[in-house]
Amino acid sequence: MPELPEVETVVRDLRPLLVGRALGAARRSAFALRRPWDDAWDDALADRRVVGLRRRGKWIVVDLDDAARLQVHLGMTGRLTVHPADEAVAVHTHLAFPLDDGRELRFNDARRFGSAAYFADEAALQAFFAAQKLGPEPFDLDPAAWWRDLHGTSRMLKPVLLDQTVVAGVGNIYADEALFEAGLRPTRRGSGVTRAQAEKLRRAIVAVLTRAIERRGSTIRNYVGGSGLGGGYQDEFRVYGRTGEPCPACKGPVRHLRLGGRSSHYCPHCQG
Repeated sequence: MPELPEVETVVRDLRPLLVGRALGAARRSAFALRRPWDDAWDDALADRRVVGLRRRGKWIVVDLDDAARLQVHLGMTGRLTVHPADEAVAVHTHLAFPLDDGRELRFNDARRFGSAAYFADEAALQAFFAAQKLGPEPFDLDPAAWWRDLHGTSRMLKPVLLDQTVVAGVGNIYADEALFEAGLRPTRRGSGVTRAQAEKLRRAIVAVLTRAIERRGSTIRNYVGGSGLGGGYQDEFRVYGRTGEPCPACKGPVRHLRLGGRSSHYCPHCQG
């Protein structure tokens, strides 16, 4: 599933292509996405001009000139890209929005776990995020609040990092990489983390995500950014997906375990 760096890359790629452009009514495939498209949204979006693009957690938000919002979630295999209108439409393209410059914004999703939705205004969008109990952005984590969240739970650190109500946007890849950078095992209990370790982890999360954004995220299977280009951070993984390979720090083997049904990768020597 695309995580924060991948979604941020899509937003940055699409921003110069979409801002100032007017949308036409959506063209849809016969297959529903995770959230069914409401027919009323066609008229609501028609002739609306894009005034901005941003990210919240793993969601893409398209700001429109009447204060309405188009929200997109890439799910596991979603791609949101701009194409010439006369270019052949790829299989698994489930939404296409004509643009006033002769191109189309297309949402392609082979597994259809992604979604797109219309919100009448910012308040409606924020109400949706509140209902999801979406936590703060990793770059906005308050050190004192972060320490309280970790120290106040007996859960293991890896599940805490994946909990979108605690911190928004972090997924399996970057949780493993941040825990390695902080020198903490994924199985360490939050209640057993010192204040200094919590701060080291907070800084590691920010550092790892920042580097990943600079490399356009990670392409492991089918992720591409809004320009259609892949990411490059997969070439810099230190533990994720490297089971049995030498740790880049101590050269011991990277280990693998499953926590809550998710794969976790760590160095037993470097991560205490």
